[in-house]
Amino acid sequence: MPTADLPETFHVTTDEQLRAVSNLTRHRIMAVLRFEPATITQIAERVGIAKGSSSYHVRLLERAGLVKVVRTRKVRGVTERYYAMAARTIALPDPGEGGPDVLMRHAVADLEASPVDGERHVRMAHLRLTEEQFGQLGARLQALADEYRELSDPSLPDASLIFALFHPARRQPSEEGAK
Repeated sequence: MPTADLPETFHVTTDEQLRAVSNLTRHRIMAVLRFEPATITQIAERVGIAKGSSSYHVRLLERAGLVKVVRTRKVRGVTERYYAMAARTIALPDPGEGGPDVLMRHAVADLEASPVDGERHVRMAHLRLTEEQFGQLGARLQALADEYRELSDPSLPDASLIFALFHPARRQPSEEGAK
């Protein structure tokens, strides 16, 4: 199933689905499946885990509705299943005040695991924007990410893009600092 035939968004709404996407290994499996279907063996090789672990994690993702079998074929009497994402993007619920942001935690883990000698573009900028500018910047970032997702070629090496545009929590001055 080409990615163009997938629904645009899968909204994570249940605890089972949230637990499924909260695991870093399953996050990496979903990254493997984002452009093209793969078998348990192919997933295991690309993620760098044992075939049994790959099977376990894919079953959990399938049970949660995040991935699905898109084709099968017989190979030496065994049915080989090809899995793909259930949608082009996964929308996570807002973690709420003080809650862990699963997506950002996975992104940081992936960044930390990326080759140190590889090219990386990492930057943090503190901005002061009007609400209108804030909204415009968010829309431009989303459009840019969507534009490059459309240009993605499954034959090329993976690249990850994550952005977070947010208003940080206001720091409460400590009692000692206020004196």
